[in-house]
Amino acid sequence: MSNPHATVLVVDDEIRSIEAIQRVLSDEFEVIGARNAREAEEVLEGEMVQVILCDQRMPGESGVEFLKRVRELWPDTIRIIISGYTDSADIIEGVNNAGIYQYITKPWSPDKLIDCVRESANLWRLQHEVTDMRIEVKPASEALQKVISDRRRSQSQSFGFDRIIHRNDSPLVDAISLARRAARYDVSVLVTGASGTGKELLARAIHQESSRAEKSFVVENCGALPDDLLESELFGCKKGAYTGAYQDRIGLFELADNGTIFLDEIGETSPAFQVKLLRVLQEGEIRPLGAQRPRKVNVRVIAATNRDLLAEVAAGRFRRDLYYRLAAFPIHMPALRDRVQDIPAIAARILTQINQSFNRQVSGFHPRTLDLMAAYGWPGNVRELHNEIQRMTVLSEGNAPLAPDLLSPAIRNGETAAVVPAGEARQLKDIVAEVEKAAIEAALMRHDGNISRSADELGLSRVGLRSKIERYDLRRYRDDETD
Repeated sequence: MSNPHATVLVVDDEIRSIEAIQRVLSDEFEVIGARNAREAEEVLEGEMVQVILCDQRMPGESGVEFLKRVRELWPDTIRIIISGYTDSADIIEGVNNAGIYQYITKPWSPDKLIDCVRESANLWRLQHEVTDMRIEVKPASEALQKVISDRRRSQSQSFGFDRIIHRNDSPLVDAISLARRAARYDVSVLVTGASGTGKELLARAIHQESSRAEKSFVVENCGALPDDLLESELFGCKKGAYTGAYQDRIGLFELADNGTIFLDEIGETSPAFQVKLLRVLQEGEIRPLGAQRPRKVNVRVIAATNRDLLAEVAAGRFRRDLYYRLAAFPIHMPALRDRVQDIPAIAARILTQINQSFNRQVSGFHPRTLDLMAAYGWPGNVRELHNEIQRMTVLSEGNAPLAPDLLSPAIRNGETAAVVPAGEARQLKDIVAEVEKAAIEAALMRHDGNISRSADELGLSRVGLRSKIERYDLRRYRDDETD
């Protein structure tokens, strides 16, 4: 698994080489370029860099010579040399004196380059989390200390309980109160509720206010993969463990060691997989596919489901012992229709985000619009509300408050579900597609085509975003070429 937050520094005197590597890696990593050692050291002084890719043949100072100094000043950074020459003396000196992790020869393969950087980022993370060390910095590097502090503060502001919008009389108050209590103690939490009610947002807030806040929070949708792939994703695998296992894979449980793992849609797992997950929770250890020995992990589990798991237990589709392992502290997220008092504040927050996304300045909602939104049932919960406001914004002209006639017919007519004639449904589908295409294109433009950051903003997976890029023929944002 890659680390989407890892920063990679590329040092090369050829700008085209830097740009080629940036195109390949920027989907999954923050990539910074430097033309020489001096520029690279300035970056290292002010940024938390996990991996360095350095060209060997540069004017004035070789890559190995530069990385020797990096090893002394920034010893935790994983160091990789790229060279068009296979000089064995350079390789030996790099490994012995500069602590080189990998030696990549030109012309490099994009897939191999990505795999190498992924492994390096995972190695950096594991070194820090398994040994529970803080990042080693020079005493004089106040800029780097500030970067770390700012990032932690930003994460707390982005995912804390204060980001969950609700009024004081909202039924969500009880759920948040329970979650705050659960956050203080290392207990498993089961978050229930319909799709789109904010279960992952609550899980992130629990992690952020727990003693594990400075460690990893990783997410897996258990309903999205078959058993063998889900087991490999969560527990890891050894090279050759099954067809297609071309390299060792570090599982999410191991990446989340000393942190939190969020298992979404846990009710969709098979009985066979439930047995394996139960063993991990009971023993506190994982066994990667194909591995001879288990590995100890210390992970807090937060699970979520939109199913009635007790009913699933009664029906024999979910293991009772696993249910009680996961549901040590159950929390229910109410549906949006049960907290209509929160809709104006949620809608305002969503509109602010959409204004920023579309470069608009829509000034709010007409009072009648809010009345109709409060009367609607919102079967898709906050996700549906977001899509509706996005659609209204696209249909609106100027910056006036969003008028009631911009609402979808089902909401405008006070229906509880959208039942419209086939022709109108097709028209609405076309409008929604245009809205989605515009939102995707705007996000990609803002992030210079970076798939990972655009997908995060849009609430999509990288695979899902690539699929939509193909669907809407946004070919200039495809990242399957290296030059």
